[in-house]
This record gives sequence, structure tokens and C-alpha cells, in this order.
Amino acid sequence: MLIGTHEPLAVDVTAAIRAGDLRGLHELLAAHPGLAAARLGDELVNRTLLHVATDWPGHFPNGPAIAAGADVGARFTGPHAETPLHWAASCDDVAVLDTLLDLGADIEVDGSVIAGGTAIADAVAFGQWRAARRLLERGARTTLWQAAGLGELDRVTAYFAPGTPPPPAIEITEALWCACHGGQQPTAAYLRDRGGDIDWVGYDELTPLDAAARAGHGEVVAWLRGLGARSAKERR
Repeated sequence: MLIGTHEPLAVDVTAAIRAGDLRGLHELLAAHPGLAAARLGDELVNRTLLHVATDWPGHFPNGPAIAAGADVGARFTGPHAETPLHWAASCDDVAVLDTLLDLGADIEVDGSVIAGGTAIADAVAFGQWRAARRLLERGARTTLWQAAGLGELDRVTAYFAPGTPPPPAIEITEALWCACHGGQQPTAAYLRDRGGDIDWVGYDELTPLDAAARAGHGEVVAWLRGLGARSAKERR
């Protein structure tokens, strides 16, 4: 069943989900067979009801209860292929994230808007640190930049183990940027010592200094300033 986003049924079920109205939601599901598996939108861009429950800003009332029984592996149809787990991670909605994993969601499912990665890619990139930490606790694997953003120095140093080729220079710099984004000064220092560029203009057109300042990491800003790092504006 495909329901236009602005059709009355779509409006009603979305309102019930966002209000945490379990009774109203159950009544709608009972009155409209097939609604539980419906998609809202059109043939090119559509999502499931569980995507509605995990949409930004998340943390809707009764979120875990609403998530129960839905297809936790359903993908968004459109410019990306994110699952509800990606969306819960992007909202830092740990309660719903846990529910999805308990119901069998694949913690390593791909499709993120961040390079097609897993849910932890969204969590780290968007600074949703509680969700990122919970995914880590529940066994999520990490790339170099994700480990750096979380300050998981043991995971970072494993990429530089003796006898293994070091990561490409751009990946080291990207990881340094993410460490600053996450306020992880020791990890950033480790990566700088291995060739990371503290003046790289990266994501959102920000340098590591800009990324640290945006996130309110004053100690990292001071450390970078002490090394002569510049903002993107200062590089022009």
C-alpha cells in the first residue's frame, strides 16, 4: 500500500505515531488492513511507518512500543537507502535504537547517507554520541574515521600496526578532522603525528579547528591554535 504523504490517512497515522498515541494507532491499523506495511510518499520517494517513528528529531513518546512488530530492516526509497536503525542513530534515540537491535535489526546494515555506511556512520558524522557509544557497546564495527571521532585510540592505532601498510594520507587527515569534531584531542594528536593535516578544509567546508569550535570543544580549539591551525575563513 502506497499512501500519499498529504492524504488524510497518512496525516492521521503520522500524527498518532509522533504523539505516541498507541490506542489511536491501533485503531487506525485495525480499520485499514495493510496499513502496517504501508509506505508514505510516492513511487520515487517513500518510507515506512517505522521511518516515521524514527524520523528527526526522534524521541517520540512510546517510541519503543511503536517500533515493536514493524519491519526493522525496511529501507527508505529515494536518494538513499537508510533503515530505521540509521534514523534512530541520527536522532540519538538510544531507546528506540536498542529496541530495533533487540528485534533483530542488522547493526552492520549499509545504506547511510554518509558514504553508504552503517548506522554508526550517521551517529558519528552527526555528533550523536550516545547512539554512537551504544552501537559500539553492542558490537558495531568502526572505520578509521569513526573510531577517531569516538576517541577509540586502540582501534585507531590498530590501523598503524607494524607490518601493515598505513592508511592513505587523506584517510588519516579525515580521521583527524573527525577526532576534532568529537573533541578527542589525544586521538587527534596521534593522527597529526602520522601526517594528518590540521588545516584541511573538510566536511561542511570546515577545518578541524572549525569543527572543534562548532561542537564547543574548547580544549581542542586551544590545542589546535597552539599548533598554528587556521579556520577555513583564515585560509582564504
